[in-house]
Amino acid sequence: MSAEPLLAHAPWLTAGGTARVLELLSTDGEEARVVGGAVRNALLGLLPGDIDIATTALPEEVMRRAKSAGIKGVPTGIDHGTVTLVIDGHPYEVTTLREDTETFGRKARVAFGRDWVKDAERRDFTMNGLSVDADGVVYDYVGGIADARARRVRFIGDPGQRIAEDYLRILRFFRIHAAFGAGEPDREGYLACIRGRAGLASLSAERVRMEMLKLLVAGGAAAAVMAMAEGGLLQVLIGGVVYTGPLSTMIAIERELGLAPSSTRRLAALSVAVTEDAKRVAARLRLSNAEAKALDSMGHRWWRFFRKDEANARRLLYRLGAERYHDRVLLGWARNGDVSSPHWRALAELPQRWTAPKFPLKAADFIARGLAEGPALGRVLTLAEDAWLAADFPLGEAALAAIADQAVARVSRDEKP
Repeated sequence: MSAEPLLAHAPWLTAGGTARVLELLSTDGEEARVVGGAVRNALLGLLPGDIDIATTALPEEVMRRAKSAGIKGVPTGIDHGTVTLVIDGHPYEVTTLREDTETFGRKARVAFGRDWVKDAERRDFTMNGLSVDADGVVYDYVGGIADARARRVRFIGDPGQRIAEDYLRILRFFRIHAAFGAGEPDREGYLACIRGRAGLASLSAERVRMEMLKLLVAGGAAAAVMAMAEGGLLQVLIGGVVYTGPLSTMIAIERELGLAPSSTRRLAALSVAVTEDAKRVAARLRLSNAEAKALDSMGHRWWRFFRKDEANARRLLYRLGAERYHDRVLLGWARNGDVSSPHWRALAELPQRWTAPKFPLKAADFIARGLAEGPALGRVLTLAEDAWLAADFPLGEAALAAIADQAVARVSRDEKP
């Protein structure tokens, strides 16, 4: 066990809502500390992110003190010891110290306690088992400080036991390593993940989706996903062929273009070759409607961009819109594999230098040519638009008149008995 004043001057800890909660819950024989990811992040020189607080005070006492201090308290998970305190519109999750008395996969029977060591030992990774008090003293009962400094993601205690308590910890092992680790994953933990991979099938799709999408945008995503693939873990999650090469290329392309990481684009690069793949992955991970539609669009004939024909690209940009076009181009580029390709860069940058015009012909143009309103009018508009695209978006009156006349003639001819 070590206790060092490593965060004595951290502004997020000594002022604002965090300091107020710690002060509120650290009197009259009770104690409160910030725990978990915020402490890890601060030691790594990162923003703390979400701030979770643990306390020796029972949930009812937390609620009582909050009320007396004029702080809104919400019993978000009071049966499990969790209360949310809201200060200046910002939520602070406060949880009473706990000990697992019995575990059932992800679920556990817990008892409230006052032992900071036991509370730390029930957490997943050593760098997440740290806590810090209001004075900035960091308490380490599990070797988390050394592991954080070495950027080593290591399970607390026996990795197999930690995984059996919650199989989502397999995904968290790779996600935390991708975000905060360095070098190869901890070997003991990695082998335990492989041994426990069958347990991934017991997880809800929603929880897998959340972890996978976070993992895919982490800084070390490419290497972490490769390690998962080599350990036979991705097949259980994705249910189909995975493409680690295109994923690595997609990440490199995003960096080359200065784009923010996109979990949906990266998921497509990893798992989608055709639209059937997109539908399977969307169903398997319970993706949102927007995510599913984006994945399906990217998987639809992305190989058409292999044609070195900018006119074809302009037509696709017109049909798809800038966002869908861009994502589909990037998937094709990732599957091409050449990050430095001038052809693919030109395609990706097309929306920046060319804006698709609006289709200039209207229903009135065809009614003026003797076509009655009804189904035929819809067909002629479609035919005319297709011809306009094939002619590369002409805007001259003569060209538009010719397109309109030809469309009307074809529809009229097709409708003759």
